[in-house]
Amino acid sequence: MLKRTFILIGLVLSFCSLPAQELIQITTRNTALVFRVANQSLRQVYYGPRLADTDVLQKQGNNFPAYSTYGMGEQNEVALHAVHADGNTSTLLNFENVKQESPEPGITLTTISLKDPLYPFQVKLFYKAYEESDLIEQWTIYQHTEKKPVTLYQFASAQLSFKSSSYRLTHFAGDWAGECNMSEVELTEGIKVIDSKLGTRATFFAHPMCLLSLNGRMTEDNGEVIGMALAWPANFKLEFEKNNNQELRVLAGMNPYASHYKLKKGDVFQTPSFLYTYSTKGNGQVSRNFHRWARKYGLRHGENSRYTLMNNWEATYFNFNEPKLKSIIEDAAGMGFELFLLDDGWFGQKHPRNNDDAGLGDWVVNKEKLPNGLGWLVKQCTDNDIKFGIWVEPEMVNPQSELFEKHPDWVIQQPEREHILFRRQLVLDLSNPEVQEFVYKSVHDILKDNPQIAFVKWDCNRAVTNPGSTYLPADEQSHIWIEYGRGLLNVFKKVRDSHPDVHFMLCSGGGGRLDYGSLRYFEEYWPSDNTDALQRILIQWGNSQFFPSIAMCCHVSASPNHQTGRTTPLKFRFDVAMQGALGMDLQPSTMNEKEVIFAKEAIKTYESIRNIVFTGDLYRILSPYEGNRTSMMYVLPDKSRAVFYAYQLKSHIGEVSAPMRFKGLIPDKKYNVKELNIYPGSRAATGSANGQSFSGDFLMNQGLPIGLSGDYSSAVIELEQQ
Repeated sequence: MLKRTFILIGLVLSFCSLPAQELIQITTRNTALVFRVANQSLRQVYYGPRLADTDVLQKQGNNFPAYSTYGMGEQNEVALHAVHADGNTSTLLNFENVKQESPEPGITLTTISLKDPLYPFQVKLFYKAYEESDLIEQWTIYQHTEKKPVTLYQFASAQLSFKSSSYRLTHFAGDWAGECNMSEVELTEGIKVIDSKLGTRATFFAHPMCLLSLNGRMTEDNGEVIGMALAWPANFKLEFEKNNNQELRVLAGMNPYASHYKLKKGDVFQTPSFLYTYSTKGNGQVSRNFHRWARKYGLRHGENSRYTLMNNWEATYFNFNEPKLKSIIEDAAGMGFELFLLDDGWFGQKHPRNNDDAGLGDWVVNKEKLPNGLGWLVKQCTDNDIKFGIWVEPEMVNPQSELFEKHPDWVIQQPEREHILFRRQLVLDLSNPEVQEFVYKSVHDILKDNPQIAFVKWDCNRAVTNPGSTYLPADEQSHIWIEYGRGLLNVFKKVRDSHPDVHFMLCSGGGGRLDYGSLRYFEEYWPSDNTDALQRILIQWGNSQFFPSIAMCCHVSASPNHQTGRTTPLKFRFDVAMQGALGMDLQPSTMNEKEVIFAKEAIKTYESIRNIVFTGDLYRILSPYEGNRTSMMYVLPDKSRAVFYAYQLKSHIGEVSAPMRFKGLIPDKKYNVKELNIYPGSRAATGSANGQSFSGDFLMNQGLPIGLSGDYSSAVIELEQQ
């Protein structure tokens, strides 16, 4: 009944034309984005805290173009550059009408229609405002009825403008095994660009997300900050242009590099969504806004739990057989895990997958390794009361494969050019609907033939080279970058619609594909192939700025670590991995008795607190970028329970550490302190405070001394309201 009422409200609001100077307001609980129509031009006059009186904005607000176009007097980068069939390179967009509706409780959708007065060319700007999370989702649609195609050269999802005394941009970059490093720069006159031209693995080097602080530096708890993220898995571009008047223009969308697009009469060109939120309480509030939105709208099953799992990859790599896997399954069950994940190497018959040089594309079981097939492994898991998961990389193909032998035209390639291999594989051309259907069927058939499979790890291990398509016409080869991303999302959606109960992990050689365009079809993601606990603290810290812990896979690995060679305590590795969805690559067969006892107890402990980690509000306290200690905590929305994490990264003789303060608690409520994961034979880092109760006021303002001694020492503390 409530939903029906909101639909009726939307119908009542319907279309309306606005007189000159009328305001269009897009509001959330605490923020407002306001436009004014003046002389048929749509102008952005305000974005910030929600105002009690907006009438003043009719005369005193900013006067930025809401969606700038090429050829109409602009001297900056523009959101839209279209060339019409008659060769006219300019586009003028006049306001036509606005529609506001409530598709469901807590969401308002605003559609603003703009049109060129000389050409039958229309642009629609969509703004979906999420009340509770203070987040706005924006995208754009182009359509026309000109006789011949209109060529698009710039096609931004969104444009935002600001007037501030200073601008500081925090962006995220990295490489394999060192993803999501945070860097802050001051924006000066000119253009700062964050982009990808990789096609796939679009976040391999840079991420389509950033934090923009206005009027000074941000901190976790203070400062005027806008958090932004583009929901798109292929080439992207975020552009920040500051002019000589201290004005900043932000453009975000698909990367137009080498991607001019011929839009035919009657066709619809829709850009990906751009997500943004505004905070006056620093980047901590930005993160909580994004997390709250993601759990409800941005993730598949974002409000459900996640499996604890054991992966065989670092134990066996490609070298395994049925007895070896049976032993790992039994060990996983004995440790208390809920799922066993079989990684790469299980497929390929004519070209067996014994290394990364063969087999991709041939999704049939390797009978030499698994003579009884996947069904036998599923049964082993069922007999041991755990679930079964499997690894796939269906977008890729090895030249040594039956698929490539049959369909060499299905790969992305340039005519007459030699293939450029990376990791000895090529990318399938997902602009081709036939290839999309093959990729879908590859995953679908595995799950259909083995309906008890509960989990799929979907990998992607190379970028696009030789960007061309045998499917696309010669005059549309520049469409490949766009159509690949669209084709990929089509496949994701079709697989998920066919298998709604299977959990999917998003992986791309680690964190090479991490965006909200993909995550709506996935439960979780793999942040990095680097499982070293020390580096994972930094990687997870960066990811936490925009992505909630319920989606972040965190595994306990062997020591010395396979990527860095670093030796760290088992407790430290568990304490770091318990910040997200817990898994383990470390094998019980390599652990001593004390380690096995500790690990079993830690897994039980994790299961008792994961609801706090998954659904709680995140408060980052001490940054690993700023000192030898780092800490953060999750607090349930009703503030009844919390989990606090503290880590010592380096130790120095004579260093004196202040008490660690907590955040997010109710000042006048008492909280019991319980330290978790105390290693057998060790003392509690909280000392005499362990088991005692303290007021939220005391914990947040005075704090507790936490005795972390030595490199890679750590503490996990549960707080429960009395």
